[in-house]
Amino acid sequence: MPHIALVTLVVRDYDEALAFYTGPLGFELIEDTDRGDGSRWVVVRPRGSGAALLLARAADDTQRASVGAQTGGRVGFFLHTDDFARDHARMAAAGVRFLEEPRHEPYGSVAVFEDLYGNRWDLLQPTTP
Repeated sequence: MPHIALVTLVVRDYDEALAFYTGPLGFELIEDTDRGDGSRWVVVRPRGSGAALLLARAADDTQRASVGAQTGGRVGFFLHTDDFARDHARMAAAGVRFLEEPRHEPYGSVAVFEDLYGNRWDLLQPTTP
C-alpha cells in the first residue's frame, strides 16, 4: 500500500532545526548522514510515527525565502497526540510558542503553535468516535 514516508521541511540550519525537533518537540532522530558535498540527509519523526520529516537546509535564495513560509502562513503540519494536556504542557514548558489557548472542538482538542522558523502546526488530539 503506498504511503507518505517523508515530507521535506526547508530549514535555515541543520543543527538548530535538529535541536528544536528532537528537543522541545520530542521527535526522534532517524538519520543524519553527511552527503559529502556540505549537505546532510537529516530525518526526524515523532516517536512511534511512520511519517517523518526530511530537514533540508536551504541551498539558494529562493529556498531561503521559503523557510518558515512553506504553506503561506496556514497551518501546514498536524502533530497528533493521545494526551493533549500532557504534550501541550511539556511543549509549552520547553519554550514552544503557542499562538492560541487550547480549544476543544467537535473534532478534538487543538492549539496552533509555530516551529522555530514560523511554520504553523496544530497539536491535535482527535476525538475518538
